[in-house]
Amino acid sequence: MRDTIATYFQQLQDTICQALETADGSGKFKEDQWNHHSGGGGRSRVLENGSIIEKGGVNFSAVQGQTSEALMRQMNLTEQADYFATGVSIVMHPHSPKVPIIHMNVRYFELSNGVSWFGGGIDLTPHYVVEEDARWFHQQLKASCDKHDPSYYPKFKKWADDYFYIPHRQETRGVGGIFFDYLKSQDKEPLFHFVREVGETFAPTYTYLMLKNKDLAFSETEKEWQLVRRGRYAEFNLAWDRGTKFGLETGGRTESILMSLPPMARWIYDYHPTADTPEGQTNLLLKKGIEWV
Repeated sequence: MRDTIATYFQQLQDTICQALETADGSGKFKEDQWNHHSGGGGRSRVLENGSIIEKGGVNFSAVQGQTSEALMRQMNLTEQADYFATGVSIVMHPHSPKVPIIHMNVRYFELSNGVSWFGGGIDLTPHYVVEEDARWFHQQLKASCDKHDPSYYPKFKKWADDYFYIPHRQETRGVGGIFFDYLKSQDKEPLFHFVREVGETFAPTYTYLMLKNKDLAFSETEKEWQLVRRGRYAEFNLAWDRGTKFGLETGGRTESILMSLPPMARWIYDYHPTADTPEGQTNLLLKKGIEWV
């Protein structure tokens, strides 16, 4: 079944890139095809300096190899095995601080000992948290989850709150979303259908938020805040993100792995916005457990 899954992920990459190019209006994705040193490879697509998207990537990969000791520790494996991993990973960094950053990943992992599972999720990182948009975003994810299992959204929403958390800052990366991993079943079809649902939720959800917010005016102060929030995004991806660690541990293509980093970011020493500013109000909403729907 892994070939069917990989083929679908390639098609999903195509569909999402077309939708993002249409919504952006001027940006076009540049594609690099690459080979993995131990087998397989991928297609990295990056859009830079579009009308709305400053830098965004939509990556597909299907790679194989043997688990290293470091990878075994990361995945809690007790014995070495061959692996196959395929998926689509997306990060969008817009020009405007009024348009949110978004991330999506859907993936399938298979070991030579017969163990296999699905993982993935979508999460939103607004530079300024607009509660109406956060609620709408979570409503889209809940609707997609509820088609498959009513327990999915509350379970995977909490998982996202816990996963997309920056411990050294004691704040969430954004307003969360859904996150799931190690979804296993003897019958893979229902799980594959759910992962497809998640993947196909991305384009209509994000393009709506792009077009809704793209023409809102912003100030230099708001642009500075965007760079600070991008810095937090970079901190999470470099220090805590398991996908980044997996790619580096398996000798993946560095440019594709670090595609998620913003084109520019800023770190201001000991910066704490006051609570009565828009920046301070956003900080108050960067916490776990907010029930958006």
